[in-house]
Parts: sequence; structure tokens; C-alpha cells
Amino acid sequence: MTPPTLGNTTPGRDLKRRFLFLGLAMVGGMVMLATQLYRLQLIRGEEYAAKSVANFVKEVRLRADRGVIKDARGTILVDSRPSFDAFITPAFCTHCFEQVIPRLTELLVLDADQRQKVEDQVRAARRNAPFQPIPVRVDLTRDELDRLSARRDILDGVEVVPVPHRNYRAGTVLSHVLGYMNEINQDELERLNADGAKYALGDYIGRRGLERYFESQLRGVDGVRKEVVNARGQTIEELNDMLGEHSVVPPEAGGNVVLSLDMRLQEVAEQAFPGVAGAVVAIDVHTGFIRALVSRPGFDPNLLTGRVTPAQMASLAKDPLQPMINRVAADHYSPGSTFKVVSALAAYKSGLFRPETVVNCPGGYKLGARTWRCHKDSGHGPVNGRQAMQYSCDTWFYKVADTIGLDPIADMGKSLGLGSPTGIGVVAEVPGIMPSTEYHDRLSPGGYSKGMALNSAIGQGDDNVTPLQLALVYASLASGGTLYKPQLVQRIEDLDGRVIEAFQPQVVRKVDINPAHLKAVVDSLMAVVNEPGGTAYRQRLKDIKVAGKTGTAQVATLGAVRVKTHQMEFFARDHAWFAGFAPADNPELAVVVLNEHGGHGGVDAAPTGMAVIQKFFDLKAQDAVSPPPRANQPYTPTLPPAPDLESAILSRGVTPSGLPNATAH
Repeated sequence: MTPPTLGNTTPGRDLKRRFLFLGLAMVGGMVMLATQLYRLQLIRGEEYAAKSVANFVKEVRLRADRGVIKDARGTILVDSRPSFDAFITPAFCTHCFEQVIPRLTELLVLDADQRQKVEDQVRAARRNAPFQPIPVRVDLTRDELDRLSARRDILDGVEVVPVPHRNYRAGTVLSHVLGYMNEINQDELERLNADGAKYALGDYIGRRGLERYFESQLRGVDGVRKEVVNARGQTIEELNDMLGEHSVVPPEAGGNVVLSLDMRLQEVAEQAFPGVAGAVVAIDVHTGFIRALVSRPGFDPNLLTGRVTPAQMASLAKDPLQPMINRVAADHYSPGSTFKVVSALAAYKSGLFRPETVVNCPGGYKLGARTWRCHKDSGHGPVNGRQAMQYSCDTWFYKVADTIGLDPIADMGKSLGLGSPTGIGVVAEVPGIMPSTEYHDRLSPGGYSKGMALNSAIGQGDDNVTPLQLALVYASLASGGTLYKPQLVQRIEDLDGRVIEAFQPQVVRKVDINPAHLKAVVDSLMAVVNEPGGTAYRQRLKDIKVAGKTGTAQVATLGAVRVKTHQMEFFARDHAWFAGFAPADNPELAVVVLNEHGGHGGVDAAPTGMAVIQKFFDLKAQDAVSPPPRANQPYTPTLPPAPDLESAILSRGVTPSGLPNATAH
């Protein structure tokens, strides 16, 4: 049979023709490919080979915004300001030691040690991490930035990078709470990165206070952007598109820390505190959250976070007032008569004393061959427990110590948290000392003697408390015996204000205090402030009933004749204390004031405590009728400079003008 045909073709012939066209197309493509390869590899091969070797894909770090620190109403206390840092990348630094570093030394006025440090780091990085940028100068001044920008063409491998710099808006105020930052060292870098962190040379890390404690929450997570650069580290824009959309991983901002402090109350505490050294603590008696906190003198965290010089560090270290010490929690002091609430509770608990128990005060108390003097040389005459607190009669408490001994007093003090860290965590603290007979047998020459109990009963001897511990003691009395853990931070928020973590009040324990005994002590504290003869009576408030206690803690041994404060060398002057809470019948706020070497509690500490209490309740009334403020408003400093040591040495420097004189103790 003859096969079917279509025109003059057959199926076989048509298939052969298609294969022929396909073959010709493939040959043409191969010719074109060969021609292109010939051009690339033979004609321009050396040119493109050189370019390929000279180009790199560089990872540019995108720094995360560090979280801000705000007060309880959202006022920004710490944020970041724009700044620039200078870096060298060893892989891109041609003639680094011969040309680039000498030029940087001239442009940035590096001293010999700074230049040597840069050279050492570059040498080490060339061996281990040649693409790791090495910091040369952080937080460039405007002049330094201009000089580097003008000579950019001769500084191979040098780049100026925008890096936000920490900005402490309140200056020295709250410096011990906020802390500061400085450059991470090599040991920290290796240790933290081994745990999964991603720090680099030149990074700053929190050193004290909130900056240190909440470092991981504040820091955020850095991002990265990939760029094609040439051998000098310069970006090749036309090749960056080849990297695609995955060349950028955006950074994640750090969380914001919201404090329990109210800067309006803080400012009043700062202004009302007249001392050159000391502390003020205001604490919520029902939560343990701190509402105001002064530690004076402070330091400037902007200075320590910046390019602080050795001379400036030496000045801070040699300052006799030791501004780097947080007086609130990291130093302890004899509490003086503010401690008498502990002795009174121990006396009543023993069953050997009651508020009605009368002791005659002739001006002192004789034990063996020695007489322990009362602060009133002429004596108070017969006084009961309530009057002993009101007038601050030492003799009544000497009798307590002679009768019940030291250990019941020590046990009561320990139950209220004395002699142990408070657990605040955010700032460093010392445990203080609550001495017992075992303590003296172990540490005192000759062991324990009864006279040590007499000293302890009035807050002298080896009794040592921090202002924060004492504030918690009085807050416990105000709350009916509940001891709270002190806290400075209410919550952590994200960038949009959503709560990441909220901190709740934490009860340490319920102190075992007989309600009748507690009521008697609170009643006597009310007499101190609100009844004639009370050591804080002249400082009482008109519309707020305060329960409190003044104290004057001796620093130097009393001589045969009492010396006036202004006649004493500054560091030998007594510490002035006030501790109290308000309203006395329904407490909300406890306040402690320590005016270090300030004089007398009734004159030189109580006015500050009263000013803080008054402002707290004024603000409460104001906030009840006023709309809340707009959040995230930067804090604007308005406080005058704090008193200095020279003025304190020349005068008492402790009583605000216009205040009346008071019975001092």
C-alpha cells in the first residue's frame, strides 16, 4: 500500500526537517556561548579576574535602638542621641601602619597609648578576623567628624558609622539608679558571645544600676545588611541588586524600662534635701515600690559613658565624699534614735515592759562604773515608753537593754530585715549589721559585754543600717507588719508601649508583731511629730498626720563637753535622720532621710521628710482631677546645683532658710 501524503511531504521527511532546525539552533547557541567565553576569558579575562578578586560581600551591622528609661508617668529620663564612631576594617586598610593610622593619629589627636591600642587590635584582627571593624574613636566631636570626612579619600578601610550614644537627661540626679555604660572589654566579649550574645569591639555595655541589670532587655537585637564592596571597602551600588531581597535583616529595638519613681516627687526630694551627702527614700507601704530616691553626691553618667579622661576618673576616686557610692543601699550607718522602734517592740514582746512602764531619767544610766549619757544632760525625769519615744529619752532604752539583753533586740531587728540584703537587685547593696551576743563574742575584743546592748538599744555601737533597710522597717510598721521586697521598676514595654513584663509586689514575710504592741509604737511615733515636746513637733504638717522618729547618730566619741555642730570638723559631725510614714491612721508612704554629717534629726532631716510627704499627697490630689500627661515627653532638668562640701564645711549648710528652730535629736 502506498503511504499517505500531505502535499509533497511525508511524516518522516517533516520530522527530519525539524531536527535540522533544532540542530542549527543549538549550534548557533554554542557558537554565541563560545564567543562570549572567548571574550570574557581570553580577551578581558585578566581584567575581570582582578575585579572578582577585589570585590567582597560585606555584612554591615544594623544597630538596634537601645530601649529608653522612663519614670512612672512616661517621662523619658534616658534615651540616645545621634553620634558617630570611627572604625578601621583591617581587610580593607592598605598601607595601614605606614599611612592610615599615622593620618588618623594626626586627625583625631590620638596619644601614644591610644595609637598603640589601635595598632595592636589591627594586628590581632588581621590574623583572626580581618573583616571585623576595629573602633578608633567613639562619639566623634563635630570637628573630628569634619576632618575625617574631608580626608576620606586617603583613609582606606576607615569608615564613620552613625552609632547612637546614651543620653542621661537628668544629669547627676538618679545616677546611682540609672547607672552608666562604657566599652566592652575583650574578656567580656568572649564570655558573653560564648553564651549566644552578639557583641563586637567598640560596643557599649551597662555598667551599673538599671543599665547593667536590664542590659539584655534594653539592648535589643542587631540586624545586618549585605553589601558588595571593593578592596578599599567602598560600596559598589550597581552590584548590590544582585544580592536580592534577603540581603537585609532588620534590627529589633530593645525594651523600655518604666520606673516606679515619679520625677515630680523626685525633684522635691532633691530640692528639699539640704545635705552634701546622704540619702532620701520614699516607698509605697503597700507594695514596696520606691517613689523617690536620692543618693548624694552623685556622678554624671554622661561623663562616664563618654570619653572620660584618667584625670577625671582620678578626681572621682579621690573625692572625699565618694560620689560613686550609692548611699541608699551600698553604705551603712548607725541609725541613732530611729532604731528605737525596734528596741521598743523587743521590750514589749519580752513582757517585762509595757507602754506604761516608767523609768526615771536623771540625764543618764549607770551600769557598773560607767554612766551612759542621755542626749538631754539635765534628764527627762520619770518617763513611760510613749514619752521615751516622744522625747527620744535614751535612758528608758538603756534600762530596756540592761533588763532584756541584746539578743531580743537583735532578733526583732533581723525579723524586720536588718542585717540582711533587701534583695532590690537593681543596685548593689550591703547587708548592714544587726549585732548579737554571738556577733560580739566572735568579732569584738574581749567578747560581748552588757554595755554593748545599751549602745545598740539607741541605734549606736555596731548597729548599722542602710537607708533603704530603715525605710522598709518603717513601711513594715505602717503596713501592719508586712515586709515587702523593694522594687524600682514597674514594667518592661516594647517600642509601641505594649507590656512585655510587669512586676508585681513581692512579700518577703509577715513579721510576727503583736497588734497591741504595734499600735503602741505607732501611737508614740505620732506623739513625736504631733504633740508638744516631740522632737519633730516643729516640723509637723498642717493637714497630714505623720508618724515618725528623728535620730542623731554620733560619728565621733562624745567628750566631757558637748560641742556645737558648726564647731566640729565636717567628717566628725553627727548624722541627722528622720524616718516616718503618713497618714498615720491609714499609711500610704514611708520616708527616710539621712543627712550625712548633717547635724540633728529634728532640724536637719525632718523638714526634708515632711516636704516629700506633703508633695506626695499634693500630687495625688492633683492627679485625681488632672488629665494624664502625654507619654514619652523628654525630661527637662530644672534643679539647681546640689550643695558642695566647701559650703558645708564653712557652715552647717543643713537648714533651709525660713524654717523655725526645733528641738534637735
